[in-house]
Amino acid sequence: MIRTHLSPPAIALPEAPAVAHARFSIGDVVRHRMLDFRGVVFDVDPVFANSEEWYQSIPEGLRPRKDQPFYHLLAENMESTYVAYVSQQNLVHDDSDEPVDHPAIAGLFDRRADGGYGLKPLHRH
Repeated sequence: MIRTHLSPPAIALPEAPAVAHARFSIGDVVRHRMLDFRGVVFDVDPVFANSEEWYQSIPEGLRPRKDQPFYHLLAENMESTYVAYVSQQNLVHDDSDEPVDHPAIAGLFDRRADGGYGLKPLHRH
């Protein structure tokens, strides 16, 4: 009996995204590099995880790369409070020590001595 060894067919595996390192953590106070708003991080996506429609709505010259962390913020500007979704490249730490005045903060966070926010025990995993 003659045996031959046949290799299984090659299977194309999806390419894993590069490892993304988040610069900011949940509870950090950050501000946008170019736009006049700041906020508290309440969630982090390791890479872009919003809709393509949302992404295409950003002017092409300002569109961030998708292969970086994106942050969900309880945000404020001089006129209103809202939820923002911002790429890491467009955020910096806010060192003002001023509290962020967003109505949802009190339900999620306690203010820390260092000016940041800690998740209330109820919301920790």
